[in-house]
Amino acid sequence: MSGRSEFGRRTASAARAGEMFVRSGLWRPGPPLRVARQLGALRRWGTLLGGTVASAAARDPDVTAIVDDHGELTYAQVDARTDRLAAALRRMDAEPRVAVLCRNHRGMVETLAACGKAGADLIMLNTGMSTEQLVAVVRQQEAGVVIADAEFGAFLSALPKRVRAVTAGSPDAELETLIATAPAGPVEPPERTGRTIVLSSGTTGRPKGADRRSRPGLQPLASILSRIPYRVHERMFIEAPLFHTWGYAMLQIAVSLRATIVLRARFDPEATLRQVEATGATALVAVPVMLQRIMELPDTVRAKHDASALRIAAVSGSALPATLATAFMDAFGDVLYNLYGSTEASWVTIATPADLRAHPDTAGTPPPGTRVAIYDDDGRPVPPGTTGRIFAANELLFAGYTGGGGKEMRDGLMSLGDLGHLDADGRLFVDGRDDDMIVSGGENVFPSAIEEAIATLPQVREVAVTGVPDAEFGQRAAAFVVVRDGAALDADTVRAHVRDRLARFAVPRDVHFLDALPRNPTGKVLRRALTPPG
Repeated sequence: MSGRSEFGRRTASAARAGEMFVRSGLWRPGPPLRVARQLGALRRWGTLLGGTVASAAARDPDVTAIVDDHGELTYAQVDARTDRLAAALRRMDAEPRVAVLCRNHRGMVETLAACGKAGADLIMLNTGMSTEQLVAVVRQQEAGVVIADAEFGAFLSALPKRVRAVTAGSPDAELETLIATAPAGPVEPPERTGRTIVLSSGTTGRPKGADRRSRPGLQPLASILSRIPYRVHERMFIEAPLFHTWGYAMLQIAVSLRATIVLRARFDPEATLRQVEATGATALVAVPVMLQRIMELPDTVRAKHDASALRIAAVSGSALPATLATAFMDAFGDVLYNLYGSTEASWVTIATPADLRAHPDTAGTPPPGTRVAIYDDDGRPVPPGTTGRIFAANELLFAGYTGGGGKEMRDGLMSLGDLGHLDADGRLFVDGRDDDMIVSGGENVFPSAIEEAIATLPQVREVAVTGVPDAEFGQRAAAFVVVRDGAALDADTVRAHVRDRLARFAVPRDVHFLDALPRNPTGKVLRRALTPPG
């Protein structure tokens, strides 16, 4: 690429980012002294979470930053408290490695921000993991400090003696004492930027630590704003787990927008609607199964709660069923945004309400700064409409797994481990995991297509399809179906319904009925745990 064309690309990118920031209100004029303090904080700290907390406090110190189960905190309070926590972490170790196991509350947010201010390496533990798995990760990642909610007492008791354990999650937790007794006053930016290690979802095996080396800059924010119309001072209700890439990314976006962040430690569908009404939430960040649970509430229950302030409902973390996308927008308006990505790549495509109305099963299009391509098994690009392996590249690709290795790369793009296709308009459609595809009698069968077909049955609450060994065809499809309360459904009806909509080889010979699908905390189905009942 010539210098002139590179200059033109950078100029166009900067212009797009500027347009996004103007539209969101980020570049709105303010009191000169506060604006100067805000810019000064950004120069000192950069655009990582600790720095954006400091800059938000400099610009809007009295704006409510967090609303959780224990009350409210302003940005000035969060900035001061995270300074003290950062100082406490540095007193424990000059270069601390901190593992955090918390639900969504102020302690989680403050730990994440304080680790950034302290230059600590941060390991995000998954609340759905077993004590044995958690301890193994702490040992593998050589964490010296663990901050965890008191409910995970068995895990805290099982930690190696060398690890400093700090409880969190309540006003009388040790984390509060640590903050209260630490030296007051601002801390200096660290000499090194700590790493953030996010665990892969582990739906098919042992979770791996993905090294998400932070890259300061405004491009990730601009890419989100190019598709989702977030605004400064948004009231953003984050129900998605903060330990997951999705929830953590939206927390970073929220702080950059000086938003009021609403949190709840545990999800409950009616309580979510109640909190949306009580706080006047304008944006909801969730995973698809949460929307599904909301839509399963009786119409009379949903109607009791005023959600008219909600402009945005953004979901990611697992597949969004097409039927759910349409039903949710019919009930709450065209406010739904669907983001597709991975722990290793963060977001890759974003579907707007217009995309989802036109094609409810789409994952959307890549935002500026992201490239997506579909390759065949030999690494050749395939034409629109042809299914192949999804590869992508952006500024958010991870640096590799902490245990060594990474993902396959082609032409500067990284494999996401999924199969999909692009349509003529550049919209991405995800057909399933590349290791989930069922090859039955030489025919390729995509579980997602069968799941979408079965999901249109009104009796079906949720469904998952996987491949099982077959002596004659190599593999065959098996469907695991959860029926709605009070409904009746049999296997022959399911098979006939699929036969009317898909090819003969896609009809599941095995149909099993379960009380619930096994899922991880972000709503992904644990396919390895799908077993026939009895």
